Amino acid sequence: MFGKLFTIAKNTTFETLRQPIYIIIIICALLLLLLAPAISMYTLDEDVKLLRELAFSTLFLAGLFISVFSAGGAVTEEIETGTITTVLSKPIPRPLFLLGKFAGLAFAATLAHYFLSIAMLMAIRHGVLERATDEPDWVVITAAAVVLLLTVFISALLNYFYEWHFSSTAVVLGTILGSAGLLFLAFVDRDWKVNPSQNGFHLFDINASVLLLFAVLITVALAVLFSTRLNIILTLLSCVSVFLLGLITDWLFGRLADKFLWAKIGYILVPNFQVFWVSDAIYENKQVPADYLLMGLYYAVLYISAILFIAIALFQNRQVGQNRQY
Repeated sequence: MFGKLFTIAKNTTFETLRQPIYIIIIICALLLLLLAPAISMYTLDEDVKLLRELAFSTLFLAGLFISVFSAGGAVTEEIETGTITTVLSKPIPRPLFLLGKFAGLAFAATLAHYFLSIAMLMAIRHGVLERATDEPDWVVITAAAVVLLLTVFISALLNYFYEWHFSSTAVVLGTILGSAGLLFLAFVDRDWKVNPSQNGFHLFDINASVLLLFAVLITVALAVLFSTRLNIILTLLSCVSVFLLGLITDWLFGRLADKFLWAKIGYILVPNFQVFWVSDAIYENKQVPADYLLMGLYYAVLYISAILFIAIALFQNRQVGQNRQY
């Protein structure tokens, strides 16, 4: 059983990495992270805090769109084209198929999130040039440029000589080289001196990224749920709707949960994305403790489990052939 689950997850991951929309979203997010330090310089005294909020928002939205479009390509498209019947005609239970799809999509979304988190940490390390006399962090700029150039060059060579898929190779290779670049920056300060204590990285940013990853995985589960019954457009609208409701669920349902049953039910059903959003901590100079990360993980696991349970129940009665039901 685990072998079949791994095979489905692996194939789904490869298919997702090769989707053009996957690399397009990553490139757009990278451009936004690149521009974030310049955009943040126009505040009066909250430049770094605005930079963090822009960076976290970019991570969150990129994860949302990757989840929706990837799930549409991995689940909805297979159902609509009928290619899913080839898989389900084999001794593969429907729950196993859906769990494998989720695992593959979750891995692809996690890879993109980690890759973008590297870019986010570099952008925050560079910081905002608040005054005309401020010097750019040439260490970060050099490291990022080397990672980018090597990624494009090596991926192009592998594509030319071995016919490896360029975009998927670039994402994986960029993640590996980016990790090496991040490790280099962890030991070298902005004056090109080995000084780990002044590397410009903060545990707060790492913890915030981990929390956002939990939220992204919930959106992956939601995308899988909606894609079992809806087309990609309706899946996108449904996920965005739940996403927006999840950002205001405390105000919309939480404050009324003790008075009205409908509010209590809504507060339970709609995932509270404010749990994973640390905007208040940014402006109040608070930290994200380890026990809060564990609480976020527990919350995410419960919601993902419940969402996948509903998805499996809906998928059991889904007709996937022309005159055939499994």
